[in-house]
Amino acid sequence: MTKQDGLRQKAEKLRALHRGGRPLILVNAWDAATARIFEKAGSAAIATTSAGIAFSSGYPDGERIPLDRMLEVVGRISRAVSVPVTADMEAGYGASPEELHRAVSGVLEAGAVGLNLEDGSEAPGGALADLPLQLEKIRAVKEAAGRHGVPIVLNARTDVYLDRIGPEGGWFEETIRRGEAYRDAGADCVFIPGVTDPAVIGALVRRLACPINVLAVAGSPSIGELATLGVARVSLGSGPIRAALTLMQRLAHEVLTDGTYSALEGIVSHASMNELMQSPLPR
Repeated sequence: MTKQDGLRQKAEKLRALHRGGRPLILVNAWDAATARIFEKAGSAAIATTSAGIAFSSGYPDGERIPLDRMLEVVGRISRAVSVPVTADMEAGYGASPEELHRAVSGVLEAGAVGLNLEDGSEAPGGALADLPLQLEKIRAVKEAAGRHGVPIVLNARTDVYLDRIGPEGGWFEETIRRGEAYRDAGADCVFIPGVTDPAVIGALVRRLACPINVLAVAGSPSIGELATLGVARVSLGSGPIRAALTLMQRLAHEVLTDGTYSALEGIVSHASMNELMQSPLPR
């Protein structure tokens, strides 16, 4: 089997996981170790977290980590697991078709078969990317994937709720406007972070009539409730790495301030982690 054949099969498997009647649950990984932990726990696919990869590499989030370094980590994650991997590529590291083609080529070369593309903007005031530009970017991603012969799974994210764009009374309809446009431009799933109200989530699922991804945070509906609402995909985003870093802060404070080690109680053993990593990654 060629590499292209393998990527094509993984892409189709990832796409099918959005249509099974139960949500695809993604506990976002930021390195090979967390990817293997999540796969062993039962994850049917692995999603990366751009923030997590950036933080663990010493960069802030927001495409501040260079593309080649981001893709290097995506590659290590892809080689560490057997399940499909989808990469969070933020806003695509560019706006032109050529820049999007470069990002897609890099994602596929790294072994990932899915891609997150967000419409959040670094512009003052938190404005979203212009809709026509975002549609061009979505089409460029799909075109680039077609050139490679791999039906990459595009998860198009809109940050209306997350960034609280405009008057609250207009969030729903603006999300529908953008979500429908992204869907019709070729997105396989529409990602709507920032919404936790079950009634709103259910209405979004019904109106958009395509796979919907929500971001799970403390206080979000349970996975069972989201399944009942028809949600196709549930991501944890940067939550897992922030939870891990919270433990690091507590551990560091305890040992450096109090001189005790209770934060180390009940942790996974060295032998268990060594066993999990028994298949060395390619250099």
